[in-house]
Amino acid sequence: MAEALRRVLDAGSAARPEGDGASGPPLLLLGAPRSAQTSLLFAAALEAAGEGRGPVLFLTRRPLQSLPLNTPAAREPWRLQKIRFQYPSSVPELLQLLASAHEAPGPAPSLLLLDGLEDYLAEDSGTQEAAYLAALLLDTVAYFSHHHGASGSCGLVVALETQKEADSDVPHLTLLQRYFPAQCWLQPDALGLGQQYCLRASLASGPLSPRMEWSVTFLPSGEMKITPWPTQASKPCSDRKGSSARSQSLTLACDNLSGPQCPLDRTLTSGTGAESKT
Repeated sequence: MAEALRRVLDAGSAARPEGDGASGPPLLLLGAPRSAQTSLLFAAALEAAGEGRGPVLFLTRRPLQSLPLNTPAAREPWRLQKIRFQYPSSVPELLQLLASAHEAPGPAPSLLLLDGLEDYLAEDSGTQEAAYLAALLLDTVAYFSHHHGASGSCGLVVALETQKEADSDVPHLTLLQRYFPAQCWLQPDALGLGQQYCLRASLASGPLSPRMEWSVTFLPSGEMKITPWPTQASKPCSDRKGSSARSQSLTLACDNLSGPQCPLDRTLTSGTGAESKT
C-alpha cells in the first residue's frame, strides 16, 4: 500500500507511525462513480509531496479543471510545484509515457498515481493488454525505486471505478488484483444525513492482512472529515463522537453540493486551474 494514502486516511488516529521511506505494495483504489477517488488521490499526492523525497507523478485521462487550494497542505505552494500532472488521452499515449519515463530529466518520482483506469480498460479490454499495462506500471515504479536507492522507494496507487466489492462486471478485476496486493474499497455509508455524504474506506495491505477502516464525511461547508470507523455503525455519521477528539479535517471545495452526493470526483472544484507539465 502506498504509505501516503494510508497517512491521509489515518489522519484521525492518535498515533501516526513515522514513515521510513518504504512505500508499501502497489494499491488499487476501488469505488463506485463519484466516490471521491480523485480527491483521495490528490490528498495522497500532497502528502507525498511534503515528504521531500521526490516529485509526484499524477496521471489522468482528462485534465483537472482546478485544484482544491483551500486544504491546509495545498496552502503551501511548494507542494503543488512538486506534483507533475500529465494527461495521456489513450492507451497508446499512456504506454508511451510509461515506457519513456526513464528518459525524463530530474529526480525520480516518489509516488505514481493513475486516476480512471476504467477509461483505459474500456478503450482496449483485451486481457493481454490489461496485463501489459499493469506490468508496465509496476516496472516503471520499480525503475523509480531503484533510483531512490537506500533513501526509499516509489509508491503506486491506481484508481478504478466499480459498483461494489468483488464486482464481476468490472473488466479484468481479478487479473488486476494479482498485480495489486493492497486494495482500498470506498463504499457509500447509508447513515449520511441531510446534505452530508459519507463513505466507508476499507483498506487491506495484502490478502492475509487485517482491514483498517475509516469514515470519510463530506459536509456542505466543504470539509472532508476522516475518522476511524466507529465500532457502533448504528449511529449517524454526524453523531459519531468516539473519535471526534482525534479527528483531523481537510477542507475541500464543494461548490455544487445540493444534496447527499459526493462533492469531489475526477473534476476538482476551486479557483486555480491545473496545467499539464510535460
